[in-house]
Amino acid sequence: MKAHPLSAISMVACLLFTATVVSAQDAPARPKAGDKAPNVTGKTEKGQTWKLDEATGKSAVLLYFYPKDDTPGCTKEACGFRDSLGDLQKNGVAVVGVSFDNEESHRKFIEKHSLNFSLLADTDGKIADAYGVRVPGKNVARRVSFLIGKDGRIAHVTDAPQADVHLSEMKEAVGKLKKG
Repeated sequence: MKAHPLSAISMVACLLFTATVVSAQDAPARPKAGDKAPNVTGKTEKGQTWKLDEATGKSAVLLYFYPKDDTPGCTKEACGFRDSLGDLQKNGVAVVGVSFDNEESHRKFIEKHSLNFSLLADTDGKIADAYGVRVPGKNVARRVSFLIGKDGRIAHVTDAPQADVHLSEMKEAVGKLKKG
């Protein structure tokens, strides 16, 4: 007996759907406002160990993920945070960027654009995975920012491709954090 061609198509569609559902279930959920921030450790552009739990013990942390060093949107976002750092620090907020780029790439990016905060080299994607921001199947993070309070809880999340949105939403969220 010959199989009907539609049954083969149905089987392929079912397998693709199942694979999509399984991979979506395997991907860690992105934490949201109110959640305890995943406690991560990474290496800065200088090779120094950075730990979120130590940083939040001293200040709130604006932990932002971005796709790639020295690309137009990522440069605009980094320079925006650079230019706002004085106000952020006055409000008790430290800025830390994270991408899959290595330490050398981060050093060059910092030097070229006079960035005044650390960048974490997440070459294995463990930090991006902990925050659920890896682009599926790729070694690149989506543009997502997390404002984490001194208590280690996420106060605000911005998930948008435009750098401007991150800058304006984080400034507003920092203002609310200070009042709260």
